[in-house]
Amino acid sequence: MLRSLPLFKPALMVGALVLASAGVDSAPRTQRKQAQPLSAAAQAETPTPTVRCGDDDRLALKRDPVNGADLQFAQSDPRGYLVQLADLAVERSRLVGMAQLLSLAAQDELKEAEWASRPEASLSLSTVGASTGVSGGATHSRAEGRATLSVAGVLWDGGQRRQLIEWRKQLVEAAQAARQGQAEQIALQTVALSLDRSRYTLQLQIYRQYVRKMACLVESLDAITQFDKGRSSEWVQAQKQQQQAELALASTQDYLQSVETRLKRLVGDPLPPPGSLSAVLIRVPELAALQKDLLASPEVAQSTAQALAAQRQADALAAGQGPRLNWVLNGSAVAARGGNNSHDAAAGLQVTIPLYRPSDTPARDAARRRAEAVNLARDESLDAKNWRLMEVHDAASNSLDRARRIAELLRSSQQLRGATLQQWQQLGRRSLFDVMGAESDYYMLRIQQINALYDAQQAVALMGSMGRGVGALLR
Repeated sequence: MLRSLPLFKPALMVGALVLASAGVDSAPRTQRKQAQPLSAAAQAETPTPTVRCGDDDRLALKRDPVNGADLQFAQSDPRGYLVQLADLAVERSRLVGMAQLLSLAAQDELKEAEWASRPEASLSLSTVGASTGVSGGATHSRAEGRATLSVAGVLWDGGQRRQLIEWRKQLVEAAQAARQGQAEQIALQTVALSLDRSRYTLQLQIYRQYVRKMACLVESLDAITQFDKGRSSEWVQAQKQQQQAELALASTQDYLQSVETRLKRLVGDPLPPPGSLSAVLIRVPELAALQKDLLASPEVAQSTAQALAAQRQADALAAGQGPRLNWVLNGSAVAARGGNNSHDAAAGLQVTIPLYRPSDTPARDAARRRAEAVNLARDESLDAKNWRLMEVHDAASNSLDRARRIAELLRSSQQLRGATLQQWQQLGRRSLFDVMGAESDYYMLRIQQINALYDAQQAVALMGSMGRGVGALLR
């Protein structure tokens, strides 16, 4: 009789909706299921929601317990949290350790070049035994020992050794800049992965809310379809929407686990708790300041040092092709068997003047052209970084503008979402497809807003690493 009175149908559906939302099974629904049990085949074909309304345990991501102090630090001081993670990753990095050893090796080579300008001394010791004789005559034998001390130094070499020392100094600066650049890359990678970890953690929260919302709709429709079989298609559609939300939730969990695995390689296992990083790098620095800081970047410093080193090497090669003036001090002593000892000493100057070497001119020209090529490579690298900086700066500004626009859309979407659900529940003037469309639009806008905010922060971190470093930007 109730089915013949359409005026009572909305009231029945609303009552079932309220009961299902409250988590209470209505008596008529229970009696109906008991009165008409499904066959095994029908039960196998009938889809059932994998998550019930309000079932948070099934959606929670299992994590290891964390220290309360670490959690409070991660939530209260996001900048210090990122700096701590970056420093830990740099300390653990083998690549940074390798770059540090290469820097120390370059310093040792600089000492070698500096000490090469000092006088050199050498001592030579020898023993000689000989015998002489003639046919039918006596044979004479003798033995003697000789010691020779030689000391020599450079008085003038056209500046070759000075240029070699400057060459080594520039190589030391290049090696130190390479070490800083490697550390900066590790720090940037750590910050980027930490931001992605925070991004996917927030996305998980939104997808859990979306899944719970769709589960509530499915349970509400499950109650409604007990009284109105014509709504079965809406129930199936709601189940499909719930499964899609669960799929998005599972995919986000996979992305989060992948990011955490890569982060563990940098900072170690177990990971510290996720930080509250939704607004840690939300301000875009001025482009002029970033362009000024670009000259202080490790990559630019390394390119500059390599260019100067190539120029000093060319100057040293040219100086080595000129005259050379050395001073020499020699002394020798001879001790022979029989008491015939002798000694002598000599001191003087030695001048070396190259007259003709066909290879000098090509070698000198090759060194200078190589230095010019390194200079051009430095200028090109600096120009490319400048254009890249402007590109990333625009991307960061656009991401923040997109986040602001999405925030405005979210307010309208929230109002539409509430009005649509109310009209569907109370007035029956909206279909379930309108409700699901409004819900999907609302939650997807929230995901887009998170992505826009974190895209902007990733861009700001990248711009910081292109200048003085992401650590300096955070500090």
